[in-house]
Amino acid sequence: MNSVSARDHWQSVYQQKSSDEVSWFQTTPSPSLELLHDIGINQDTSIIDIGGGSSCLVDHLLAAGIERITVLDISEAALEASQKRIGNDARRVEWIVADVTRWTPATAFDIWHDRAALHFLTKPNDICAYIERLKSSLKPGGHAIIGTFALDGPEYCSGLPVMRYDSSLLQKQLGLEFELVASKHHKHLTPGQFEQSFQFNVFRFNPDAG
Repeated sequence: MNSVSARDHWQSVYQQKSSDEVSWFQTTPSPSLELLHDIGINQDTSIIDIGGGSSCLVDHLLAAGIERITVLDISEAALEASQKRIGNDARRVEWIVADVTRWTPATAFDIWHDRAALHFLTKPNDICAYIERLKSSLKPGGHAIIGTFALDGPEYCSGLPVMRYDSSLLQKQLGLEFELVASKHHKHLTPGQFEQSFQFNVFRFNPDAG
């Protein structure tokens, strides 16, 4: 799927369904919040949420007093849903409409968070482009929290094939610059009451290790 067709696909998803109807919806993104707490964040921590779309993570970060938040998604409709939900506080967030595999980062972040974006990339070139953006977006010593479908998770989502990962597979994709520091297996219950297996992994970025 090229960038234009991917954008059209996700625009259609968010124009046809409300945020709490999509299978990946979480009122409280507990695994992500727990891992962020374990890393240790404060008001000055800079965080980018990749594929954050209409996720409620940004609500919880704002409530925790985090001031340097960026949310990137390929779907403008998804970001608009979050902005409408958050209201005036949306002005405290930087919103970026972009395909992460073609985006040029303008700054570096302390934390890269991705729940359910990477696993939609199935072509080697797109995965490599994602990793290049990850490396150029993280500060040395920064952390990447990446949540994907686990090996026992779905093979398709939203009508698209996905890649499934465990910690070792993702480590091999990312390379030696990324040190695995934590992992968590999570059973997500969709709004339709179906269970989906997710694998969350936390990596520390050391650009000199490569």
